[in-house]
Amino acid sequence: MPLVRISLSEACSSETQNSISQAIHQALMEEFNIPKDDYFHIIESLSQNQLKFPSTYLGIAHTGNIVFVQIIAAIGRNVEQKKKLYQKISQLVSQNTHIKSQDVIITLVENTKENWSFGNGELPTFNHI
Repeated sequence: MPLVRISLSEACSSETQNSISQAIHQALMEEFNIPKDDYFHIIESLSQNQLKFPSTYLGIAHTGNIVFVQIIAAIGRNVEQKKKLYQKISQLVSQNTHIKSQDVIITLVENTKENWSFGNGELPTFNHI
């Protein structure tokens, strides 16, 4: 199970928020091979004052449409899978919304499977998280 936290401007419509979430989920299914029902997302709408970022970083320009995507997932993917995931998320978000790919900031935080519980205080017994 990846747990996805999406932080963006409150100016983004519900439709845009849903499109971003769905794009990220599609990319995770395609690149990390997660099941369709493995869909755990938190969307945070923040005021512009709560979103801090430089107008340019590492030669990439950012606008007020910036979207921060944090993915927490179990260890087990290689660098190539991660690169493909980042590219796919950026591509799908920009194709399905007005958000440009340079405004999609992604971080992946990995942990081990014993750091997850999906309810009832139980550890998972499957391998796809």
